[in-house]
Amino acid sequence: MSDLVDVNWVELFDVFIRAMLSLVTLFLITKMLGKKQVSQLSLFDYVIGISIGNFAAEMTINLESHYLNGILAVVVFGVMAYLVSYATLKSIKLRRFFMGTPTIMIQDGKLLEKNMIKVKLDINDLLEECRAKGFFDISEIEYAIMEVNGTLSILPKGKYKPLVIEDMNLPIQKQGLCANVIIDSKLMNNNLKIIKKSEDWLLKELKKQGYKDYERILLATVDIDNKLVVFERNRDISPKDVLE
Repeated sequence: MSDLVDVNWVELFDVFIRAMLSLVTLFLITKMLGKKQVSQLSLFDYVIGISIGNFAAEMTINLESHYLNGILAVVVFGVMAYLVSYATLKSIKLRRFFMGTPTIMIQDGKLLEKNMIKVKLDINDLLEECRAKGFFDISEIEYAIMEVNGTLSILPKGKYKPLVIEDMNLPIQKQGLCANVIIDSKLMNNNLKIIKKSEDWLLKELKKQGYKDYERILLATVDIDNKLVVFERNRDISPKDVLE
């Protein structure tokens, strides 16, 4: 109980300020580096990410160090990552050096043990990756390639490829993105302009489906065939249990 009374509130406030500065700095650096830093980590990105996170944590809790030191370290690593990312866009040689190259694990249905040793992947790990992709029998695989971010891409043998519309000689419908015209009961005017529709057109389409306004609508979308799909608000509906 005495520990609660003897809390150094000034020190706690200092930690709070440092944490906020750390969070803001990390957010700005991540925005600068782009989505690749989050979704497609190469070895270089992984090292940069760990280092920046360590600097941010150190800046937050190490009160003996000036917070500007931590901010400078995060910014320097972030800028270096950005410069390397930009350089790899311009140079294939630099891209191969910093990001690496894909490695073939299975070729013409045969395991390439030499490449597996090269990427430090044993047979059990390879089988696990194949099962995660839906292949429980590797004899069904023509090619398997380890990408630079560690994911395994698989090309099945011809007779094991999934059936597509073209194989069935069926007419192929044109695909496109849906425009979100209403979100959280609010009209998205810019999206309406993009699909060259007016609010009057939208209201008429809504009235056909029994809606007088946007209040009951959580989301409304329009596809490339100008079909309006409405999703109502359903806060009163409880989700069903998936597992018993």
